[in-house]
Amino acid sequence: MSRSTSTSTATMTPLAAGRQKSRTTLRLVLAVIALGLLLAAPFFVYPIFLMKVLCFALFACAFNVLLGYTGLLSFGHATFFGGAAYFTAHAVKEWGFPPELGILVGVAGAALLGLVMGLLAIRRQGIYFAMITLALSQMFFFFCLQAEFTKGEDGIQSVPRGHLLGVIDLSQPLAMYYLVAFTFLLGLFLIWRFVHSPFGMVLKSIRENEARATSLGYSVARYKLGAFVFSAALAGLAGGLKALVFQFATLTDVSWQMSGEVILMTLLGGIGTMLGPVFGAGLVVTLGNYLATTGFPVTIITGVVFMVCVLLFRRGIIGEFNASRFGRKL
Repeated sequence: MSRSTSTSTATMTPLAAGRQKSRTTLRLVLAVIALGLLLAAPFFVYPIFLMKVLCFALFACAFNVLLGYTGLLSFGHATFFGGAAYFTAHAVKEWGFPPELGILVGVAGAALLGLVMGLLAIRRQGIYFAMITLALSQMFFFFCLQAEFTKGEDGIQSVPRGHLLGVIDLSQPLAMYYLVAFTFLLGLFLIWRFVHSPFGMVLKSIRENEARATSLGYSVARYKLGAFVFSAALAGLAGGLKALVFQFATLTDVSWQMSGEVILMTLLGGIGTMLGPVFGAGLVVTLGNYLATTGFPVTIITGVVFMVCVLLFRRGIIGEFNASRFGRKL
């Protein structure tokens, strides 16, 4: 009996190894195709539109780290996105910082805001956590409305893009696009590494059963705070890029509507998936961009699309695809 079992195991192992190798090869091919499309896209599609999609896709992916992998619903993530946009715009325009340092200032400012908000918000759970983040976000909104460096309702206008590393002129659309594309890919890699690290595994356990994680000896509050700050920093990276792409930062970037949009993007694509927020951001931005020139009300159309996706795709579009037979093979 044991001899037949060992024989069966020996014959199945090469088969399983072959399947695993074919899946790895398929993933590599798909990744190369996606990278090629990303590099060739600005020659066929308006670069500013593509950069907007990538900025909001990175913003949605950053939010998904908190909601999809930690189970924390924040209604105040626009604070980090818009706050970083203000910090970057002010540093580049008023202080004369190069673009790379301006973006780092935005990321650092967003991470600091995330630390302060996180220390206050993680004391509560569920809807109480969400309401605290919303209240703190509105406080920051009114601060930006009154602060002198934000220029009030006018915002910071005419932000110079400058030269990357003193050499590459970012006023050229293609140069700016490839900077945004590279930063987007870097952000995705950081999220993938973060999620698949031991720290990310603990976050998933907290999402599934917080009491069980606490009983195992993990400091749940510290892990939540770490995820909150990491998510805020990546949202700040997206906001800093957005300020350079459009060369302004306004109150729209820190409004509660912006927090609602990123939640919508994540839910449409699929929470807890790597590419779901990217797809959701692309869908929402595309609808807003192409419906703006028509007579259709953008918010109503977006709401209808959201209702259809919620009714037909309970896990989000990418989430349902991953759960399908073909998606599981991939």
